[in-house]
Amino acid sequence: EPDASYGGAVWGEVVPQLTGANVAFAVRARVVLLRDLGAPLAPDNAFGIIQGLETVPLRMKQHCSNAQKVVDYLSKNKNVDRVIYPNIHKGEIGDRAKRYFKGGNGGLVGIELKGGVEAGKKFIEALKMFYHVANIGDARSLAIHPATTTHSQLTQEELLAAGVTPGYVRLSIGIEHPDDIIADLDQALSASSKPSLKAVS
Repeated sequence: EPDASYGGAVWGEVVPQLTGANVAFAVRARVVLLRDLGAPLAPDNAFGIIQGLETVPLRMKQHCSNAQKVVDYLSKNKNVDRVIYPNIHKGEIGDRAKRYFKGGNGGLVGIELKGGVEAGKKFIEALKMFYHVANIGDARSLAIHPATTTHSQLTQEELLAAGVTPGYVRLSIGIEHPDDIIADLDQALSASSKPSLKAVS
């Protein structure tokens, strides 16, 4: 039967011609299912995942504890307009957080900086310990300014519709010592509020 996802190739005819062997099923499984499902996992990767699963509860406890300390600090910082974290919401969202997040509220923290896009850029550039990457949930602390990276192709209206304000920064709080995390955030927030130096000609 022709495979529409591969230009109408009929695997039972094409594979023997290309390989000299009738391994159509194996080739189709490799080129179609691997592409579409990503099912196969290398043995070393499987081993690493299994080992890592053993310490997930300990790491999550540290993520949640560190994130709460960061939220407490950020809530009092004059350069932060808003902190986004489940347990500081009011109303229905706050009630759900209390009901469902009994073991902690996770490691993701959102902040909106008062200085908008410029403050967001300066904040990211000033971070020393945080890694500037788009992924989340790492043992290391991570930060990203979506308006100038992951969502930079969107218009201002599309950004706001997606919930991305000009000064929004997403933090994924790691398992480092909380004092080190807060010290890095503190110096970066101070840097984000400093006026840019303009060249004098």
